[in-house]
Formats: sequence, C-alpha cells, structure tokens
Amino acid sequence: MAFSPDGRTLASTGFDEAVRLSDTLTERPRPPLTGHRSAVHAVAFSPDGRSLASGGSDGTVRL
Repeated sequence: MAFSPDGRTLASTGFDEAVRLSDTLTERPRPPLTGHRSAVHAVAFSPDGRSLASGGSDGTVRL
C-alpha cells in the first residue's frame, strides 16, 4: 500500500493481478491497473507522484 506524495491517491495490492487506486478525498475507486500475471506485492509512487511502479510474483515490475 502506498500514498501518492500529495496524499490524494492510495494505491493498494492484493492476491489478484491488479493495483487498485482510490481517491482519498472522495473515497471513490478508480479503474484498476492490470498487467501482472500473478499477485502484486509492492507499489511505490515516484517523488513527483506522476509515476507508479508495481512489482509482482510474476517477476515483473510495471510502471
């Protein structure tokens, strides 16, 4: 789980193949980010908040 630098977006992971994004002000979910072929275990925002990296059990990192 990671918050964007401005605190407006929460990125979370689970045992599925997606990264879930939520707007922290409205608590509304955004469309999930997909692409991993197995569970996603890590997420991190870039310092400027414009990029998000995710790492999964499939051995890949996605931006």
